Amino acid sequence: MSETTATVPRWHTAGDWFDTCRCDVPCPCSFAQPPTYGRCDGVLVWHIRDGRYGDVSLDGLNVLMLGSFVGNVWANEHTDAFAAVFLDERADEAQRGALQMIFGGQAGSWPAQFGEMFGAEMRGMDFAPIEFEMADDLSSWRASVPGRVEARGDALTGPTTPEGARVQSTNLPGSETGSGQVVTWGRATADRADAFGFQWNWDGRSSKHIPFDWTGP
Repeated sequence: MSETTATVPRWHTAGDWFDTCRCDVPCPCSFAQPPTYGRCDGVLVWHIRDGRYGDVSLDGLNVLMLGSFVGNVWANEHTDAFAAVFLDERADEAQRGALQMIFGGQAGSWPAQFGEMFGAEMRGMDFAPIEFEMADDLSSWRASVPGRVEARGDALTGPTTPEGARVQSTNLPGSETGSGQVVTWGRATADRADAFGFQWNWDGRSSKHIPFDWTGP
C-alpha cells in the first residue's frame, strides 16, 4: 500500500453508470474487442446514489468524463488515450476533494485499476452543472453539461423483445464499472460533445447502462 493510499479513509460508492459512444450497437469494447471503427470517442457518466468517503456524504453527486482512444483498451493494445472530467459543481470543498481522490484513482479500488489500464492524458477538469436523469425501469438515461455535452440513451428493443423487458448481458469481458454487474443495452439518441478539444456528434450509435458498486481503499 502506498503512503497516499494508506491515509485514505474507508469509502463506498454505488449508483448508475452509462455511456454513449462512437461504436455501433452493441459496443464491441464491452466484449474486450477493438472499437467498431478502430477508435472510440465517448461520454461516460456516473451518478452516485449512495456514497461516503470517510465522514463525507456523496449521495446524489454526478461525474462526467469525455474520453477517446485508438485500439483495444482491454488487451492493452491502445494508443492516443485522452480524457477530460467534469465534477458536480454542487459539491462542497470536502466532497470535491473526495470525488477527485476516488475518480482520479488515488483512493484505490476499481477506479484506480481502470485509470491505470486506460492511461489517458488528461486534457482538463472542471466543476460544472451536470444534469442527470434515469428512468426507474431503465428505459432511458440522460446527462448533460449545458452547452458542452449532451448524452442520452434509450434501452434497446425490437419486435421480439417482450414489452417492458430489457436487453441485458452478464459477465462482460470489458465492463467499465468492474466485474459482477449487469449491462443494459441501448442506443444513443444524443451523443454530442464540444469541450476540452473534444468535438463530436455520434447520435444513433451505442449506449449502455451498468450499475457500479465500489469500496476502497
